[in-house]
Amino acid sequence: MIDPFVHIETDVLEPEHLRHSLAEAVSHVLERRNGHAATDRHIVQVALPVGDVKAFRWLQAQSTAAKVYWSGRDGTMEVAAMGEADVCCRPAPAGFEALRRHLAPVLASCDPQARYYGGLRFDPSLASSEPWAAFGAYRFVLPRFEVRMQPEGAVLICNLVLPRDHDRKANVLAEIKSLSFSAGLAAQGVPTPVGRADQPARMRWSEMIAWALGAFETNGLDKVVFAREAAFDFDGTLDPLALLENLKAGTPGCFHFCFQPAEGTAFVGASPERLFRRQGRIIDSEAVAGTRPRGASATDDARLLEELLQSDKDQREHEYVRISLREKLGPLSETFHLDAQPSEMKLASGRHLVSRAHSTLREEVTSLDVLQALHPTPAVGGYPTPEALSAIRSQEPFDRGWYAGPVGWIGPDAAEFAVGIRSGLVQPRHLSLFSGAGIVPGSRPNEEWKEIECKISDFIKVLGLRT
Repeated sequence: MIDPFVHIETDVLEPEHLRHSLAEAVSHVLERRNGHAATDRHIVQVALPVGDVKAFRWLQAQSTAAKVYWSGRDGTMEVAAMGEADVCCRPAPAGFEALRRHLAPVLASCDPQARYYGGLRFDPSLASSEPWAAFGAYRFVLPRFEVRMQPEGAVLICNLVLPRDHDRKANVLAEIKSLSFSAGLAAQGVPTPVGRADQPARMRWSEMIAWALGAFETNGLDKVVFAREAAFDFDGTLDPLALLENLKAGTPGCFHFCFQPAEGTAFVGASPERLFRRQGRIIDSEAVAGTRPRGASATDDARLLEELLQSDKDQREHEYVRISLREKLGPLSETFHLDAQPSEMKLASGRHLVSRAHSTLREEVTSLDVLQALHPTPAVGGYPTPEALSAIRSQEPFDRGWYAGPVGWIGPDAAEFAVGIRSGLVQPRHLSLFSGAGIVPGSRPNEEWKEIECKISDFIKVLGLRT
């Protein structure tokens, strides 16, 4: 049986020697055909140290179109990945059960250290509009190559899927040969915007809020999160990685991600919100809802915090997320704890109410079970979920795509997903930014418009855009 993790013990080498050492180890693995039936799917990881590699620079230098960047909110995990050793993807529409049938057998045969990176649409049951087509209803990729940043230095991993890659040896070695270790370019500025269009426009937005206020009285809807799209055209080509690097510098305390399934399209974001983190049977999740900006002075900042903590409207909006978290995660858990009261999640340009949950899963519960139970949270959909989804489908004039969907990574016994908010769809000369607001009884169209405009404006400022 082949060891599922092959670590090359060596000092950090020059690029040509790195490629040679990796190719030699991969060839050794691929030449050993024993130990696996033809129908098995077994992942082997070949890893070697690569020293002081900068994740953005390394990823930017690669010629392969399919790329992934992910960094955790606490700064302890940063990954740059490219290529496709294995892909679980299906065009929309496709329900969650299709994802389970596709991905669960793969995870059952994975080495514990293997990770599939990706996400799914906010509403996988709806067909994708053209800009979102490459992402599918869901898309999870085992990259061919990953650079994982570790305290002792970066490690380059080559993922092999056996026995399939036995017959792809020449292609895998060619991929290794094409790896670049050049320094790459520093983050560039964003081209000048030449136009902006909003969906919905302001009048239509007011009509949507009025519709929701009426629905609260008639159809069992308690809360709905309506979103807006601000679409920008540019006079030059956008680089998703450069855009994300600029965004990361201005948004500490967030999950940062870039999923590029093909040349010319990428989903990028800086999300403050964790959907869940799993390690073994331990789950950490959180309810996030209720928003205020940061103040211009310490006094103003303290006033805005107190205003958020005392706001009846924000507390009610937040409470639906707490209720849902207890309803959805509680039954999957042997033990479940939720903060007794919400507290402040403080960000560089804003703040939210947050309640943190901690649980121990029942033994038979999988990460896919948790993912299906928690998405969509009332923080991005509404409450109750069926009524809220129906409202969004009937009222929103654009395709959310992966906006507000789960994004992250998943392995056999560990996973981490963020909620894909504070995000945008990047095309060569086009950027669509998305943001939403929770609508509950008492919501006012102008105030909700201003809340979203503030969120979008913060994003625009961080990216260095001027409109």
